[in-house]
Amino acid sequence: MSDFTMTINGKSVPGEATFGVINPASGKVFAQAPECTRAQLDAAMDAASKAFPAWRGDVARRRKALVDCAEAVKARIGELAPILTQEQGKPVARATEELFGTAVWFQYTASLEIPVEVLQDDANVRVEIRRRPYGVVGAITPWNFPVMLAAWKIAPALLAGNTIVLKPSPFTPLSTLKLGEILRDALPPGVINIVSGNDQLGAWITGHPAVRKISFTGSVATGKKVAMAAAPDLKRITLELGGNDAAIVLDDADPKKVAEKLFWGAFTNTGQVCSAIKRLYVHERVYQPVLDELAAVAKSVKVGDGLQPDSQLGPLNNKMQFDRVNELVEDAKKHGARFVTGGAPLPGGGYFIPPTLVTGIAEGTRLVDEEQFGPALPIMPYRDVEDAVARANGTMYGLSGSVWSSNSERAAEVAGRLDCGTAWVNQHLAVIPNAPFGGAKWSGIGVENGPWGLLGFTELQTVNISKA
Repeated sequence: MSDFTMTINGKSVPGEATFGVINPASGKVFAQAPECTRAQLDAAMDAASKAFPAWRGDVARRRKALVDCAEAVKARIGELAPILTQEQGKPVARATEELFGTAVWFQYTASLEIPVEVLQDDANVRVEIRRRPYGVVGAITPWNFPVMLAAWKIAPALLAGNTIVLKPSPFTPLSTLKLGEILRDALPPGVINIVSGNDQLGAWITGHPAVRKISFTGSVATGKKVAMAAAPDLKRITLELGGNDAAIVLDDADPKKVAEKLFWGAFTNTGQVCSAIKRLYVHERVYQPVLDELAAVAKSVKVGDGLQPDSQLGPLNNKMQFDRVNELVEDAKKHGARFVTGGAPLPGGGYFIPPTLVTGIAEGTRLVDEEQFGPALPIMPYRDVEDAVARANGTMYGLSGSVWSSNSERAAEVAGRLDCGTAWVNQHLAVIPNAPFGGAKWSGIGVENGPWGLLGFTELQTVNISKA
């Protein structure tokens, strides 16, 4: 698989050099991706800058283009899904869901309005608040949902009237490069540019003088670097960063009803979801039954190569993340934790770790205090709900959380006390295109999705019209 090219000014552009892309199910390179040079990035930025004036001027054209993007993605899902599985690791069925979701995000965003607010309109003056695009958006996406999260940036940026230069993670560049190829016919040259490369390319994008807005999804550590890089030029930023999301199971929850939802809230995409459950607090009255039910689900799940039709969970995406999760698991062992399921990598090649349920653990250990971003879940009992809320909030992260109960009103009251951007009741990972998604504290700045995410790609202009 070596026929992947970048999209610059509506054209297919190969790299002067390439880098290997590893299939995490084997741990071996299976394809090559182009390495963008500084000159090629400058060409992409120049194309985006030149395309901007015409693109910003016709919202109806932009809206139709997003609908065309949605249809183009849907038509190529069968081609995209196995590429996504081979570079990311997720089962083909889950890759297909991501791609359908990508089309949905394009379609939904096309329906949004860009409002003009009228503050005053009388015999003397009319005062309007309008929304203007920034210009060129620099977007950087992660490796866990590479195509979907690209759409989260591309669709609203373009509808708002911006043009975009996007860089995918070097761990999963191929499906996004293929997305660029698919969208070339739906968009004018220069409106969307997709380039690939390693971390240096990301630094070039965040520091490039053509960029007026940066949209980044990734780790807290890298997000802080992006913010620092944006500061000298006062570039606007949206940062969707990590989480250490807590779920609280109240004393009246039915273990049999909640266990499977809890499991998939934690282990979807092999735990590689920024808003997945990463700490589970269970009232002592139902602690053991919940644990037993979770263990039953964990033992029933098939872990394997995502290209195998019976696989439900794939490998970790990359060696770095595989090593990190193993390191956190080993640290928990040193602190006396007990492993109900899992606890060690699977034998053979690839970056496979089975669903790992951990008890006998508390705050002060790394698996609880840090974001593991993998299939290892600490499960901790509590006696008093005030204690559970305080422990859930006792972190610098604040992306999402959930509360589980047979009484949804009671759970909603507790959920409202969680310090996070999204609080779910009796569900987790219910991310929808028409609701804002973002984090408190270290989990981010700004939001994505819905009209709020769209407006994040605009700046305000007050127009004061004298009628005298």
